[in-house]
Amino acid sequence: MYHKHPYRWWNAAAFAAVITINILSNALPLGGRNTGDISDQFYIYITPAGYAFSIWSLIYVLLAGFVIYQLRRDTSSRDSVRATGIWFILSCIFNMAWLFLWHYLYIEWSVFAMLLLLASIFVLYRKTRGISSPSPGERWLVKLPFSIYLGWVSAAFLVNVGIVIYKNGWSPLGLSELGWSIALLCIGVILAVAISYPPRDGILPLVFVWAYIAIAVEHRDEGTIMLTAFVLGALVFLYALWLMIFKRRQHSYRY
Repeated sequence: MYHKHPYRWWNAAAFAAVITINILSNALPLGGRNTGDISDQFYIYITPAGYAFSIWSLIYVLLAGFVIYQLRRDTSSRDSVRATGIWFILSCIFNMAWLFLWHYLYIEWSVFAMLLLLASIFVLYRKTRGISSPSPGERWLVKLPFSIYLGWVSAAFLVNVGIVIYKNGWSPLGLSELGWSIALLCIGVILAVAISYPPRDGILPLVFVWAYIAIAVEHRDEGTIMLTAFVLGALVFLYALWLMIFKRRQHSYRY
């Protein structure tokens, strides 16, 4: 007998809450300021161009696909769905917590909330990456959503850390703002490789490419940051292509 995912309806409710809070955060807006206003208030060298945040629309569409997939009678009992356990609900809670903390300018606490969000998505990513011989539904509605979600939140977390450094006037390791901004970009590349290499995931690094190109576009008048972001983005892009080719060859050898 196959058991359906015990949290499937809670997942749907939690996701609906996330969408509602996201809408209200800019419609009200929460704290009297929208997300863009806060980003402008704490503008740093690794703030990406505004268009980059449109990726949230793709992320939420894919997560909606996951929620619908795990609700269906014929797929809610799949091991790939059941493996997500309570982690999707936790990710939704941390997502909403971040929004409240960010909008009410508890910036330092918002980094902690985003770290918890990052950790919960990472668990979901690892569990869904363990799917062997995924069906088309599992590939597009279980694996893909968490690849893109984790990639973007990882990049956003580094920006959030940068904002805390800037807000408090810190100089980690004696570095200037330009210096620690470049250091964070380099850490992002290491993070992208460290997460994506074990499962040979070529999609997640492309999210970093999206972020880095947006940073280069936004700071095109600041030559050092523009060049650094563009070069690192290009290197990560080549790495992502290599992963895709490597995985395709590995798959073909099995047959």
